[in-house]
Amino acid sequence: MSLLFRQRIQLPRTWSWQRRVEVSCCHCKTFSSISSNQDPIEIHKSKLFLWFSHLPKEEKQFGGLFSPETMYVDPLMIERKEEETAGLLRLPYQTQISSSHPLTIEELFEPTGTWNEGLGLNVLLYGAVGTGKASMFRKLVLDWCKGTTLTRFKLLLPFSCDDLNQMSKAVSLNGLVDRKYLHLKNHPFLSGDGEQAKDVLFLFNGMEKMQVDFKIGSSELCNNPNEPLPPSVIIVNLLRKYLLPEASIMMVTRLSAVERIPQKYVTRYVQICGFNDPDRQRKYFTSRLLQSEEAAHNKEAQTLIELLYHNLQSESQLAAACSLPSYCWLTCATLHLLHFTSAQAPIRTLTGIYTSFFRLNFGGEVLGARTGNSISSPEYHSSLMMYVVRTLGKLAFDGVMNKRTSFSGKELEQWIGGKTKTDEELHQLAVFQTDVLDFFLAPCVKSDNHLPAKLSENDDKQYVFAAPVMQEYLAALYVVLGENKSALEKLTSQMSVAIGQAGEDVGAVVNILSKFIPLRLFAIFNLLKLFPKLYEKISSHNKGKIARTMAAEMFRTEDSNNEDVLDQVEQSLLGVHGPQPKQWDDRQPFELYPIFMGGLLQYSNRVLLKQLDCNIKSTTVAQITRALRKYLVRELSKPQPPEEVMDLLVLLYEFQNPRLTEQVLSSIRSIRLTNIRMTSLKCLILSSVLSCTPRSYHLEELDLSSCLLTHNMLQMLGPAFRHARSLNLQFNNLGPDSCILLRDLLLEPKTCISSLQLCDNPLEDSGVCILLEALPQNQSLTYLSLMHTGMGDSAALALAERLQLHTGLQELNVAYNVIGDKAAEVLVDACRDHPSIHTVHLYLNAITDEGKQALYGRGGPKGKGNERRVRVLASVTEGSDISDQWHPILKVIRENASSWDRNRVKQQLKVNSPSKHRKIFVFFCLFFTVSGNVAIRIIVMMPKRAQQILLSQVEQYGYHQSVLLDLCI
Repeated sequence: MSLLFRQRIQLPRTWSWQRRVEVSCCHCKTFSSISSNQDPIEIHKSKLFLWFSHLPKEEKQFGGLFSPETMYVDPLMIERKEEETAGLLRLPYQTQISSSHPLTIEELFEPTGTWNEGLGLNVLLYGAVGTGKASMFRKLVLDWCKGTTLTRFKLLLPFSCDDLNQMSKAVSLNGLVDRKYLHLKNHPFLSGDGEQAKDVLFLFNGMEKMQVDFKIGSSELCNNPNEPLPPSVIIVNLLRKYLLPEASIMMVTRLSAVERIPQKYVTRYVQICGFNDPDRQRKYFTSRLLQSEEAAHNKEAQTLIELLYHNLQSESQLAAACSLPSYCWLTCATLHLLHFTSAQAPIRTLTGIYTSFFRLNFGGEVLGARTGNSISSPEYHSSLMMYVVRTLGKLAFDGVMNKRTSFSGKELEQWIGGKTKTDEELHQLAVFQTDVLDFFLAPCVKSDNHLPAKLSENDDKQYVFAAPVMQEYLAALYVVLGENKSALEKLTSQMSVAIGQAGEDVGAVVNILSKFIPLRLFAIFNLLKLFPKLYEKISSHNKGKIARTMAAEMFRTEDSNNEDVLDQVEQSLLGVHGPQPKQWDDRQPFELYPIFMGGLLQYSNRVLLKQLDCNIKSTTVAQITRALRKYLVRELSKPQPPEEVMDLLVLLYEFQNPRLTEQVLSSIRSIRLTNIRMTSLKCLILSSVLSCTPRSYHLEELDLSSCLLTHNMLQMLGPAFRHARSLNLQFNNLGPDSCILLRDLLLEPKTCISSLQLCDNPLEDSGVCILLEALPQNQSLTYLSLMHTGMGDSAALALAERLQLHTGLQELNVAYNVIGDKAAEVLVDACRDHPSIHTVHLYLNAITDEGKQALYGRGGPKGKGNERRVRVLASVTEGSDISDQWHPILKVIRENASSWDRNRVKQQLKVNSPSKHRKIFVFFCLFFTVSGNVAIRIIVMMPKRAQQILLSQVEQYGYHQSVLLDLCI
C-alpha cells in the first residue's frame, strides 16, 4: 500500500479520536460536575446523556460537530385500536388504514378511558424495520435528560432487550438496575413502598428479542423488587402490574412481535409510520446535508436540497422509499459521498455505504422461533441478513440477469416463499414478510405508459426495489457469497465439510460419502482419492466464473453509451431533468452490479458483513482477484469509451486493493475521460487509483478535456498529474488561481509533463504570467497550448522574454487570443531565436492583414548565420491568396468550432479579392458541415473544372463531403 493510502487511512482516525474527545467534553459541560453530594437522579441524567449521545461511526461521515438532536426529525406516530393490531402476520403489502390522529411523545402517557387510577400506563410502540424506532428511542432519552419532554417522570430507566436476553443468571429488579446504573443503587423509587414508583418510566427497546411468556406456569407471580428472577419474568410481572404497579412502561418492538403481549396488558398501541410527506423528508435532508456552518452557505448544497425536494414532490419512486427514515439516511449518505467528498476525510466507498446501511438496520438481527420454542435451537435463529440474501438476493440476481427491475406479486410468492416446508419455516417467512419485506420492496409508482406492454396489460400489481441501486447490491452479494452455486458445486461443498468432520477415519469417510454418491461409483472413478483436487478445481472454476462475469458486465457493448455509474446513481436520487422518455425502456443498465462485487471483496466491507453472518473467505477473495486481473487486462487491450474507463476507475477504487490496481493499470498507457462530468469524488477516485502505482509509472496521455473542472478539483487531481506525460485540460473552468497549482506542478523536479493543453480556460494575462514562472526551471515541456485563454499583449511579451530560458519547447499555441501586431512580432522573433521551437500558432488573434503578412516573413531565417525556420500559423489566407498552412489551421478550427464565435471564425476565413482562388469558400462549407452535421447550400462562382480539382484536393485530407454545392458562374 502506498504512503498516500496509509496517510489517508491513519490520519483521519486520529482526527476522529480528537473530535470524539471534544464531543465528550461538550456534553460534559452541559451538566454540572459530578460530586459525592449530588442528587443520584442528576448523576443518572448526566450519564444517560453521555451514553446516548454516542453515535455509531456511520453517523460521523457527514462531517462537522453535531449532536443527535440536530439531525433528528420526528416520525409520524399514530395510535392504533386493538382491532387494528390483530393478525399482524399478514400477507405482504397490505397497508392498514386508521382514522386515529397523530400523537406526540407527551400524549403517549395521557390517561385513556380504560385507565385505572393508581396504575402506570403500558405503551407498546411498534413499527417495521427502518421506520425510526431506534432513533426515536435515543431522542426520547436525550430529551428527558435535558428536561424538554416527559417531565412528569422523575426517573427514566432504559434497557436493551438484546442485552437482557443474553443474561443467563437470575437477578432481581433492583439488582438489574444496580448492575446497569450503579448510581441508583437502593433508590427509594424502586423499593416498592408507597406510590413512589409512579414517577418511574421503564423503557424496553427491542422487545422482539425477549421470549416472554405470560402463562402462570411459565412466569411465576412476584411483587418483590429484590427477588431474583429471569429478566423475561421480571418484564412479565411489570406488565401485569404485579411488580411496581404504579410504574409506567414503554415497549419498542417490531410488527411481528406485537401479538406476543396480550392486549389486556397494553394500555395504548402506537405505530411508528416513518415520514409520510415530502416536507418531513426535506427537513431530514436539510438537517443532514446542511448541518455544518460551511454547508449552510454553500450554494451547491442548497441547490442539491432543492433538486432532491423537487424529485420527492413529483411522486417518484424515491419519495415512496423515503417514507422510511432509513432510506432517507441512505440517500443523504450517498449524496454526501457524491458531492461533499474531500481528500482529508477517511476513505468512503459506495459499497461501504450500503454495507454500513445494512449493519445499522440488521446488525445482530435474527429470525427466531415462535414463543415457547427453545431459544437454544440454532437452526431456528438464522441470520436475518442471510435470509434476505437467499430470498431477495436471489430475486435481485434473476432481475439483473434478465434486465428487469419490476416483479409481480405472484413472482414474489414464488421466489420468496415457494419452497417452505416446516411450520417453523412458514413462521419465519411470515415474520420476514411482516417486518422486512416492505423495507426492500415497494409498489411501482410509475404510470402505465412507462411500463413495458407485457406488464401494463397484466393486472397483477408490480413491485420494485425501494432503492434501485439496492437490487444491484443484493445481486452482487448473492453471487460473492456463493449462493448461486450449481447443484454439483453445492454437493462437493457438502462432501468437503463432511470429510473434514470425519477426520482420518477412512471408513467414516466412505460411510459419509455413500450418503451423497452410490458406492459403486467409487470403484469406477475412485472419487475418494480424486475428490480433493476435484473440489479444488470446481471451486477455483466458480471463482473464475465470478471474475469473468464481473469483467463481462463491466464492458457490455450495449451499455457503452450510458453515463458513468456515479452519474446514474445521482440521477436515481435527484431525478432526470428535461424531456422524459415517452416509452419505458426495459433494457436496464446494471453497471453497478460488477462494481459492487469488487467492493464487497474489500477487507473493511467483509468485516462488516461478518457481523451480519455473511462470511466471505480470504481464499475466495484471492481466487476472484487473480482471475479478475486476467480478464480486466484482456478487456482493456481494446479501446474503451470514456464512460467505461470511469467505471473501471470506480471499480478499482471500490476494491481498495493497491496490488490489483497496480497490475491492471500497468497495461494502460492512456486515460481519456473526455466529456465526463467530473466531481470531487471522481477526482479523488482518479488520484487514489493512480497513487497505487509506483512513481516510475507514466501515462502517455491523461485527457480531462470538457470535464467541468474547477480550482478545487484541480487540487485533488495533483497526485494524478504527476503520472502524466501529456496533460489535456482544455475546455474547463480553470482561472488564474489554478495556474498557481499548475506552475508548482511544472516546478517539481521529477515532473514528466511534456505536453500541457489549457485551451478554452479563462486564465487571463495574470494566470498566464503565473504559469510562465515555471519555464526557467522546467525542461520537460515540449508542447504548450494557451489557445483561447484571454491572453493579451502583456502575457505574450512575458512569454517571449521567458522562452530563451526554456530550451526544450518545440511547439507553442497561443491562437484565438487578443494578441496584437507588435506583441505577435516579438513572440515570433523569440520563437525563431529559440533552439527547438518549430511551430507557433497565432491565428484568430487581433492581428491585422499587414501584420499577418509580416509574420510569415519573420518566420524565415534571420540571416546567413542562422538557418532556422519557424512555421508561423497566423491565418488561412495570405492577402488575396490561400496560405500554405491552411490545413492544420482549418483542422483546429473544425475541432473546436462548436464552442467558438462563428462570426470571428468566418472573418478568419474571408478572402479579400473575389477574383482569385475561391478554395476557402469550399472549406468554410465543409467546416460547418462537420461541426454542425447539417448540409449547407453555398453558391460559389467557379467553373466546373475547378470544382473537380478542389474536391479532389479536399478528399486527400479526409474531409467529409455531405454538402450539396450549387456551383455556377
